[in-house]
Amino acid sequence: MALADKKIAILLDQQYQEMEVWVPYYRFLEAGATVHLVAPKADVVYPSKLGYPCRSTHAAAEVSGENYDAVIFPGGWAPDFMRRNETMNRFTQECVDAGILLAPICHGGWMLCSTDAFRGKRATGFVAIKHDVINAGATWLDEETVVDGNLISARTPDDIPAWIKSIIAYLET
Repeated sequence: MALADKKIAILLDQQYQEMEVWVPYYRFLEAGATVHLVAPKADVVYPSKLGYPCRSTHAAAEVSGENYDAVIFPGGWAPDFMRRNETMNRFTQECVDAGILLAPICHGGWMLCSTDAFRGKRATGFVAIKHDVINAGATWLDEETVVDGNLISARTPDDIPAWIKSIIAYLET
């Protein structure tokens, strides 16, 4: 399987966007990766924007960014809740420091705005966070998926196919 030796974290909190968690989750499992749902607390059910439940597998305080090959930052309103949690911010910074693949979609880029991950990079995200991403140091592009080194960003659920294809291609190299 293409990603059999890869370990991927998908960040999770309440009000997540369903497609931006579940599509990557199942697609990466299908490709053979180990996938963890990392949240403020382990073994807790977090409801999506529409109330769809997702149970976390790991607490951010119990994992380290250096132990992953990639981290997925889904959107919805979850990033606004995640960035209020110091353990989620610490984990995000560890992922940035480790140089692993950072893959925000939609509002997921909010988690990276408190780091230097966007500095000098090209990126995209939902148009409502455009100025946040620019102020964090990125050049904003209105494209379905922007690949700049270990940063692969996308705008909305409509961009998921191209985004996941780019993530898998990156992890296969």
